[in-house]
Amino acid sequence: MEDYLQAITKEEINTLPLGRFEGDIHIITSKKEEEKAYYELEDETLLGFDTETRPSFKKGIRYPTSLVQLAGEKAVYLFRLTHIGFPERLQDLLSNPSITKVGVAIRDDLKDLKRISKFHPTNFEDLNKIADYLNLQNKGLRNLTAMFLGFRISKTNRVSPWHKNQLSDGQITYAATDAWASREVYLQMKYANLIA
Repeated sequence: MEDYLQAITKEEINTLPLGRFEGDIHIITSKKEEEKAYYELEDETLLGFDTETRPSFKKGIRYPTSLVQLAGEKAVYLFRLTHIGFPERLQDLLSNPSITKVGVAIRDDLKDLKRISKFHPTNFEDLNKIADYLNLQNKGLRNLTAMFLGFRISKTNRVSPWHKNQLSDGQITYAATDAWASREVYLQMKYANLIA
């Protein structure tokens, strides 16, 4: 008998305590901040990954990616593409085969980043695909976080103005939590010997 949940209801999730990333968050808006981030991230073997994009409320209108979030062992890094573009070293990091990058529904995130630059993302794991493989009834980061980490994450800031010059505290926490939770769920799956 597996010792992890196969399914969870919305009602069950709503009874769980709210959780969020409590560690260091680095917002990358300059070359100097970039260099420090790469120095720390290039030594990681596993990164939580997510992106945020300015919401579009008109059919056919798409905006470029505003933010790339990478969660390492000790900190989360928020790369503000609206300020720094899509730097080559960030592309190299996402293309590095020796670093596993893990997230949820990452195909569209990567497709949007490829619209900015034709880079070659490598060694990405999608938690939704792993959930399918494990025959879990639920997918999505909120569900998987509840099932594997025992808390719920807020989605309040999901649709918000990610392109604005200043991010709110709520946006920063939301963005960091999503990348971090992906990494933590993946680690829990590994600890439970559900994935190699």
